[in-house]
Amino acid sequence: MSLAFDPFLPLPVLLAIALVALLLVGWAIAKRMRGAALRALALSALVLALANPVANFEDREPVTSVVAIVVDRSPSQASADRTARTDAALKALTERIARYPAFETRIIEAVTDPDAQSPSTRLFEALSSGIRDVPSSRLAGAVMITDGQIHDLPGSLSALGLDAPLHGLIVGDEDEIDRRVDVVRSPRFGIVGEDQEIVYRVSEDGAASAGNPVNVTVRVNGEEISTETVPAGEENSFYLNLPRGGENIVEFAVDELDGEVTTANNHTVTLIEGIRENLRVLLVSGAPHSGERAWRNLLKSDASVDLVHFTILRPPEKQDGTPISELSLIAFPTRELFVEKVDEFDLIIFDRYQNRGVLPVLYYDYIARYVEDGGAMLVAAGPEFSGIETIADTPLAPALPAVPTGSVTDAGYYPRLSDNGKRHPVTRSLPGGANEPPGWGRWFRTVGVGDTIGDVVMNGADNEPLLVLNRYGEGRVAMLLSDHGWLWARGFEGGGPHVALYRRIAHWLMKEPSLEEEALRATANGRTLVVERQTMADTTEPASVTLPSGETREIILAPADEGLFRSELVLDQPGLVEVTSGDLRALAHVGAVNAPEFRATVSTTGLMQPLSEESGGLTTRVNATASDLPQILPTRSARIDAGERMGLRASNESVLKGVRSIPLFGGFLGLALMILALGATWFREGR
Repeated sequence: MSLAFDPFLPLPVLLAIALVALLLVGWAIAKRMRGAALRALALSALVLALANPVANFEDREPVTSVVAIVVDRSPSQASADRTARTDAALKALTERIARYPAFETRIIEAVTDPDAQSPSTRLFEALSSGIRDVPSSRLAGAVMITDGQIHDLPGSLSALGLDAPLHGLIVGDEDEIDRRVDVVRSPRFGIVGEDQEIVYRVSEDGAASAGNPVNVTVRVNGEEISTETVPAGEENSFYLNLPRGGENIVEFAVDELDGEVTTANNHTVTLIEGIRENLRVLLVSGAPHSGERAWRNLLKSDASVDLVHFTILRPPEKQDGTPISELSLIAFPTRELFVEKVDEFDLIIFDRYQNRGVLPVLYYDYIARYVEDGGAMLVAAGPEFSGIETIADTPLAPALPAVPTGSVTDAGYYPRLSDNGKRHPVTRSLPGGANEPPGWGRWFRTVGVGDTIGDVVMNGADNEPLLVLNRYGEGRVAMLLSDHGWLWARGFEGGGPHVALYRRIAHWLMKEPSLEEEALRATANGRTLVVERQTMADTTEPASVTLPSGETREIILAPADEGLFRSELVLDQPGLVEVTSGDLRALAHVGAVNAPEFRATVSTTGLMQPLSEESGGLTTRVNATASDLPQILPTRSARIDAGERMGLRASNESVLKGVRSIPLFGGFLGLALMILALGATWFREGR
């Protein structure tokens, strides 16, 4: 109940009346007039009636205090045992709190975002969001059901703004063990063919086995390359010679430890972007012609290409006895190029070259062996290829994908993609190639050849082979059976995509992964796994996807383009994914690499305990049945020290449900008091 005034007159007027009444009463008392006390009572009743005192009776209901229960649903809690313990602890805790009418529970599920840049357990962030609408005076406390591996621990509760007891219920046994491997340092980029240092460490949490030897298997792009034996708990270096340009996936895997919590962190990956150092290209032109400038301009325009270009201006039959010292020409260093340094070149291009005695016959055999051992060669053929001095009659012949017939067709034609060319990644998406006639200018020469080996991806006049791609031993050979590609470079009849074509041929020769005819590629975009199958066949078989958990799924690859099949799969498990299709294998890493969520998975009380003690709470382990949950101690004190019990602070707040107002001097009550006071005055004066 509370007392209030609702005067009938303005306050200044009411105060003036009260002052006059007080003076009259004082004057009567000073003159010792009879009935002064009754007059004072009557005047007081009059003033109170005008002041209109009101008694307010409030109907209030106590409010419940909120107990925030944060449930850890991160991937480290995803094992069947921990999930069961977490659910049992949550059920038992909510049942116990329900026994106290002063408390209500608010369950906050802390789920790790699989699309996060670095997935981690962020319980305090979830707690702050979950109690944002709860006044601090109504917060009874917070309880976290977790394995104790929390990655957003605040420095103190004051930094979090939490003024309530914090308790931790830790699921997991005290004697848990786990083995994991982490990449400590790794370069993001590296030069192809050079050694890169990767520092890694094998850790065994909860196991007293530091220093014991552990076997570590190293795989690069899915291929096992080494097995290292290293001591646990120490940093170790692995030196990798980057095998290719583009993304390289380096995986470190350790053997399972008996009884460990999880095997999800028994392997880790690091991604290194391979960058090719300047490519060394040898361009040998058999004679000056319009097309050699197109080749030279293209290769010189690429800053990553070191070009060595020779044009044969003075063949042996033109010798006239002039001393070499008096010639302004540079002698062709045949031995240096094709014997001593041939292996240093990434690509050798013979541009309208013919066997005119410049190269000894034995050197052609060296070139063939260079290709067979993994080198790359491009033959840009002109009319000389069909003549009597053709290089097809040298020891280089076994490496050539086609042998000339001796015919040369000089007629205008549009270079067209063959059926294989529409599927081959070198020519498939050439601008203008899908049109009929193609959206580029004509050429006017085709060198005739007989049977071809490899893939004919472009046709010339009369549907004759124009561009042939073939593998020879470990190396590759391309043959362009026309010397009129320069017409595209000059813009004749609108020109054509000579830059794209020449570059793709060169990159295919140097084994660029994106231009392989038969390839399986897997890339990850957030949680979406994109699987692509490049093939020269009409159809392809389904692909098998092995998830980080070991689960295997089969996906159907749908046609996306000529020779290209694609499928997408949304995954909820971050980690290394393996995709297989026939004999092909591809790897992709879904989610963040080396996420904190999998670095440490052994349950612990040590991380939460300092914060719990600061708040007056406790951190303890719970078993599989949650029967050992600590007892709950309700209290209204500001500081809680409940010992082995979970103290929860009950609120003193209440909610106003309604108000009843009763005027004290209004109506018959006020009138009766005034009549009684005035009547008593008159009665006293009448005597």
